[in-house]
Amino acid sequence: MSALLLSWRFWALLSAVFAALTAILAKLGVAGVPSEVATFLRTLVVAALTAAIVVATGQAAALGQVSGRSALFLVLSGLATGASWLCYFRALSLGDAARVAPLDKLSVVLVALFGALLLGESLAPVSWLGVGLIALGAVLVASGG
Repeated sequence: MSALLLSWRFWALLSAVFAALTAILAKLGVAGVPSEVATFLRTLVVAALTAAIVVATGQAAALGQVSGRSALFLVLSGLATGASWLCYFRALSLGDAARVAPLDKLSVVLVALFGALLLGESLAPVSWLGVGLIALGAVLVASGG
């Protein structure tokens, strides 16, 4: 079990499960609620849960050890997350979860592109084929009748 808990694949798959639940639960929760209010409430829950985990695991002292550079990029990442969530909840309030979520997952394609262009990461040709198939699949699911 400890090997599983140290596997990035395990955590990535668990993230996908929770992301899927997020879409379904958010679609149910955003009904009759302004999307910005729904995003705000969700954000409060995420902040409270994360704060509780940091305190419970004794990591609060690490907050003072974050470098200025790391803090800058984490703040920018937080702003991007907030913008993403606001857009996601607006999309869910207007469209079907089964169509919104696949387009949202075009982020996988963009991460591969940005990773290559901005971070110098590389993928094998077969991996790029997979990225292309993800893009195609997302577009097909989102545009289907």
